Amino acid sequence: MNRGRRRPYEDTEGGERYFKRRRTTSHTEKKEEDPIKSQILTAGEKTSSVETSIESVAKSLESELATQKAKILELLVEVVTTHPEKCSVYSTLAGLLNAKNYNFGGEYVETLVKTFKEHLKSGNWLHAQYTLRFISDLVNSHVISATSLLQLYDTFMEGAVDSTVPQVRRDWLVFAILNCLPWVGRELYDKKEQTVERLMMTIDNFMRKRKRTHVGMLRVWSNDDNHKQEEYLECLWLQVEKLKLDGWIEKHINRPYLAFDSVLCEALQHNLPQISLPPHHENMLYPAPSVVYRMFDYTDCPEGPLAPVLPGTHSIERYLIEQELRDILRKYHNERRECTSHLLEYQHNNRVPLEYMVVEVIFGELFRLPTPEYLEICYGSVLIELCRKSPAIIPQVLAQTTELLFERLDTMHPACIDRFANWFSYHLSNFQFRWTWEDWSRALELDPDHPKPKFIAEVILKCLRLSYYERIADSVPKTFERLVPPTPEPIYKFADRDDGKTEIGTLQSKQLQAAFRGKAAHEDMIVILSEIPNPLEGDEGGPTSHNPIAIDVFAQTLFMLGSKSLTHAHAAIAKYQPVFKRIVENEDAQLCVLKSAYSVWKNDTQMLSVVVDMLLKYQIVECAAVANWVFLKEMQPDFTRIYLWEILHLTIRKMNKHVSRLSFDLNEAREKVRKAEMNTSESEDEDGDHADNPKDKDNKDVPTEEQVDKMEEKLEAAQADQKNLFLIVFQRFIMILSEHIARCDTDGKTFNTAWYRWTIGRLQQVFMQHAEQVAQYSSTLETLLFTQDLDRNILEIFHQFQALRA
Repeated sequence: MNRGRRRPYEDTEGGERYFKRRRTTSHTEKKEEDPIKSQILTAGEKTSSVETSIESVAKSLESELATQKAKILELLVEVVTTHPEKCSVYSTLAGLLNAKNYNFGGEYVETLVKTFKEHLKSGNWLHAQYTLRFISDLVNSHVISATSLLQLYDTFMEGAVDSTVPQVRRDWLVFAILNCLPWVGRELYDKKEQTVERLMMTIDNFMRKRKRTHVGMLRVWSNDDNHKQEEYLECLWLQVEKLKLDGWIEKHINRPYLAFDSVLCEALQHNLPQISLPPHHENMLYPAPSVVYRMFDYTDCPEGPLAPVLPGTHSIERYLIEQELRDILRKYHNERRECTSHLLEYQHNNRVPLEYMVVEVIFGELFRLPTPEYLEICYGSVLIELCRKSPAIIPQVLAQTTELLFERLDTMHPACIDRFANWFSYHLSNFQFRWTWEDWSRALELDPDHPKPKFIAEVILKCLRLSYYERIADSVPKTFERLVPPTPEPIYKFADRDDGKTEIGTLQSKQLQAAFRGKAAHEDMIVILSEIPNPLEGDEGGPTSHNPIAIDVFAQTLFMLGSKSLTHAHAAIAKYQPVFKRIVENEDAQLCVLKSAYSVWKNDTQMLSVVVDMLLKYQIVECAAVANWVFLKEMQPDFTRIYLWEILHLTIRKMNKHVSRLSFDLNEAREKVRKAEMNTSESEDEDGDHADNPKDKDNKDVPTEEQVDKMEEKLEAAQADQKNLFLIVFQRFIMILSEHIARCDTDGKTFNTAWYRWTIGRLQQVFMQHAEQVAQYSSTLETLLFTQDLDRNILEIFHQFQALRA
């Protein structure tokens, strides 16, 4: 069955369709480019000499200071965060302007510090990081004094040793300092050696006492057999320590201000004003910790007398290059062609094996836990564009990467296996699905639950979604046939059988088919279903909560008639939603509907995922029912398949989105009431006739107190459902994992099987992907489920989750 992949519209929760068109601007509508802005943006470019370009821009801006000072100040502050890759260019430019005009230099520092404080207060940590690094680099260009910068670092370290605030906040404060030291360390060490030594000792003490409980949840691989997986702050600290041992000398950063040393050293320097850290509050979010991703070492890269060498893991150059490559991804991720051009034209491309570092950084971002920064397809599209622009090298590097990752699948986190399968199938779809499958034939000898055969099967299944069955089945060798899924066709339980046997309800199913085609009334269908005997009725014939056979007959018949396409399925479920509502009155009945959907669509998991989504959308089944269905014994054959967890996460996201929308609506209503009360108060103080006051007209849309109360009740009910959903999911995880561990203990076997690693990884994935929502119920989970008598292997996962935000 082949279904189109086009999505010309966005289908919202309410079923409305909004067409999205890219906004285009004609050449006549474009405004003339600001010459001052153009000069600043092109500083360090367009000429053979970076220094000449900077000097030319400095002279031009100096002549404009009398009339355009405010604009120049604004632009020079703005480029600090919009063009972080030109940090040293703009610090040199600021140094030249300061040398010529001390007052302007003072105003620039003051404006920069003001912006820095705003970034800290608003929690814009990335921009704060860029700005602090730029402020540090201004010491090199003699704009800011070394003493005042070290005082700022001391302020950060005072905040870092404050045990009353979360570790993620303290970690960022230390990271922000370490991030700056490669740029300014040598200058500070030359001028304030003892102060720098004291700072390093303070950081060392912090690192020794720092907790690392969270690291286990963020690792791509469960062991360090191939590459040690270091926590990001730990790795940066080791890199800075090595830099210190090397005399604070690095071989990477371009420093154009050195060419103007004779001019800059004569300039007067400014002291930074006192900068206080904003206080911590519960709603403030800090950058999440991460683990540094390593895939290659120097032995994986080409060798030869002229081949560049991959920098060592703890060399500061490795950190600086990776940081710049991530900045390029961050800046151009929406434009893959521009992104790949900047990656391949990286300024130091002749000093390092660039293609290997680019691929490693991209996969590091793709596999970042808990979630990648951008959509997975973003990284896939960039890699495809890289193959097109560098066909002689990148495809070979990607083939090598795929082999390395496949060999390490045994210990890869399930969430990363998902992303690996998604990327690889998407990549194959752009290269005619060609791959040397025979190289992986040894995986066929392994247990079906082993990650390698499971990965191959999932890739083939993903490829089916991007093509059609015959194409993929023919592209896979005969020896891999057992990993090829069955033809994605619906299975109809009540169809006529060759052996002459019939299922209970077959007659009514045929009657329903005729009723559907004849567009019979819903009541007529209820009458047909009422004729089906109910196996739940006892001898006394008392009332029952639902009829599982009737539900199965109706659901299977409806799904079968809507099996032609996604549109047919959607229309059928939407049209006969009232019938579902009549026969599905509780969670047990909802589970019957889900079982029927699985029975029909178990060979077409894409359609099954879509149908479950539709059932949730039309409130035929609830989120809690889907969670319970995932963990049913009937689903055990598919328990380790990716699609089932995609359904679970889709369900949780729907619930989270529902709660978020209700919360937004309530806050908006409260804000309207507050503004209306303020307007009323102001109107009463005004003279004249208030009947025509425009403020009174605005109050017509203000919700009443009764409406606000109802909105609060809806939100509380939704939050209770959300809490119940997480309790169900985690309780089911605890039950199956505890049973597995106990059974293995009884049989004298190790519990650390492929199934266990897969399941414990899925538990981690639920915690990580929905961390913000789960955190709200952390105390409840700790009291009811993750108690001290729980097996320590399961309890450790909860402690790792708590440590992510501790």
